[in-house]
Amino acid sequence: MVHQRIFALIVKEFLALFRDKKSRMAVIVPPILQLLVFGYAATFDLERASLAILNEDTGAFGRDLAGRFAHTEGFEVVGDLRSEAEIKPLIDRRDALLVLRIGAQCSANVARGESCPVQVLIDGRNSNTAMLALNYVRAIVADFNEEHIERTTGTRLPARLAVRAWFNPNLESRWFIVPGIIALLAMVVTLVVTALSVAREREAGTFDQLLVTPLNPWEILIGKAVPGLIVGVGEALLIIAVAVYWFRVPLVGDLLTLVPALVIYVLSIIGVGLMISSLATTLQQALLGAFLFLVPAVTLSGFSTPIANMPTFMQAVTYIDPMRYFLTIVRRVFLEGGGLEGFWHELWPMSLIAAVTLALATSLFRHRMY
Repeated sequence: MVHQRIFALIVKEFLALFRDKKSRMAVIVPPILQLLVFGYAATFDLERASLAILNEDTGAFGRDLAGRFAHTEGFEVVGDLRSEAEIKPLIDRRDALLVLRIGAQCSANVARGESCPVQVLIDGRNSNTAMLALNYVRAIVADFNEEHIERTTGTRLPARLAVRAWFNPNLESRWFIVPGIIALLAMVVTLVVTALSVAREREAGTFDQLLVTPLNPWEILIGKAVPGLIVGVGEALLIIAVAVYWFRVPLVGDLLTLVPALVIYVLSIIGVGLMISSLATTLQQALLGAFLFLVPAVTLSGFSTPIANMPTFMQAVTYIDPMRYFLTIVRRVFLEGGGLEGFWHELWPMSLIAAVTLALATSLFRHRMY
């Protein structure tokens, strides 16, 4: 009899779960969507690293080494440089992940049985990508050296590799990850605070009391949004302090440069959170909606895997992710020291996302009230 009662209860729970259309959608749709996002976007492979070559050697050795990189599938040559002055702007603009510089006397040195200085200058802002690209470079140079030694019956390595990483000299992953955590935790805290605000009151039955007050819908919405804004910005500033003073991540730029972008970013997340809260009728639905938005948003932002590695259609989806833009800003402020004038291409899309999400939240909120 006991097992029959338990079995009846199990059947009842399944019926309650799948009888409601929203519950069925919640069980089936989010896992499939997140599987697609992770399957396409979450890749640590580096398929095509952008490479520029500065070949100062006029001999055959320099041409052969440059040609080896140019004909390797893992690299895409984006420029043949003519002077050292072209290197800095190329890396600053992220037009090239790394620059291969072959010394002027390489062929002459190798002919005398000496080593040739070959320098690799790499963008260290994304330490994970930089390390992958650097491993590719080392493998290519090692193969080239081995073939050259076998062909000439020499003993000294012809190409001597020297690595210099810009913006992150030691390629420390902490310098790359910790600024990203600022964007991540600001999103999590803000989204949870705002997504649960209306749903909590609706489930507790106190939301109806707001409807009989003299407050207009937009006034109620502002009252729900301001705590999320204060908590989100405050949480981010606290994490910045921990990152600088505890983890010793260098803050090259000015903190005041980061604050306006932080406010816009938090407002865009507030809009999403209030949209979720307006649609949800229970706390469980609000939490599920927040989770459904949070995981793809983090994956598509470039937090852990480069956006350039994603398929073209997935890269297009990342343009509606506010974390993508703020992640670029916070890392550039920390590692490059950029000012607001250099963030226009990130600020205006993020501002547009904030305006659209807040407008949609207001519309949904008004619709649910009447």
